[in-house]
Amino acid sequence: MWPFQRKKKSEVKAKRAYYLAAKENTEEREIDVMASKVRWALQHSFNKEIIFLCIGSDRSTGDSLGPIIGSMLKEKQFPYPIYGTLEEPVHALNLEKVLKEIYKTYEEPIVFGIDACLGDEKQIGYILFKEEPFIPGNALNKALPKVGDFHMRAIVNYLDPISPAQSLNNTRLYEVVSLAKIITKIITRATVVEHSSSS
Repeated sequence: MWPFQRKKKSEVKAKRAYYLAAKENTEEREIDVMASKVRWALQHSFNKEIIFLCIGSDRSTGDSLGPIIGSMLKEKQFPYPIYGTLEEPVHALNLEKVLKEIYKTYEEPIVFGIDACLGDEKQIGYILFKEEPFIPGNALNKALPKVGDFHMRAIVNYLDPISPAQSLNNTRLYEVVSLAKIITKIITRATVVEHSSSS
């Protein structure tokens, strides 16, 4: 997780980024638009193996977004390798080990990262898909490596600069699960079509 920061227009143009303001009545059309962006990115991955890395800990409500999504994708018999579930979470303590395993198992894979983040109170519920690596744990000032080629993150709570960990712990589980369901739906729609067209 890391703080959601506004970027200058020039920076946004350099790397494509797409936003979805998720809410209880999020329309299917909005989900389809985001899924099409993800699908386009994956279709231009030069036929490399695509790995989904869902980062987070089940010991913190706000940080559990990644593992929940990983588990939801597993339940849907997802066609791509998944690292990070509620049963076997990928977090700060084992991230480097898991990354070494991924790059040892797959030759130059495309890593799609998923993680929770903190932001402004008005931004809670925003989902972002960006075509670049990300740094997990930035909000908590953890020294972790950049991860992935693409990433999707969701703002689960506001960022308390004094105690960001408390912000994550005080996050409503309902908010996290709601966002996880939408992100799972986006990824499933994008990848099922993409996988069918490539097989």
